[in-house]
Amino acid sequence: MSGRTRDRSCPEGSPQRTCVGCRKRVAKHDLLRVTAVGDACVPDPRGTLPGRGAHLHPVPECLDLALRRRAFPRAFRSSGPLDTAALQRYVGALPVAGHP
Repeated sequence: MSGRTRDRSCPEGSPQRTCVGCRKRVAKHDLLRVTAVGDACVPDPRGTLPGRGAHLHPVPECLDLALRRRAFPRAFRSSGPLDTAALQRYVGALPVAGHP
């Protein structure tokens, strides 16, 4: 045995991630992956960009919470502020959906 136990709360072993905005733990496919490229936060909807990733519900409310809490510099272990303009444009252009 590998020493790992299966978490019975996750449906069929789907990976879980925590939204950096609202701090809710949900299935990975319900969140938008965000990465740091240089000194900017960029959306990574396909999840293929290299480096650390932070996950966020793709709704303006969670993005606002994450920005207020300064969650992105903390998640990416950055020493300074990060430019979030591209991320704000991406989330703002998405169709309005209800927050889970």
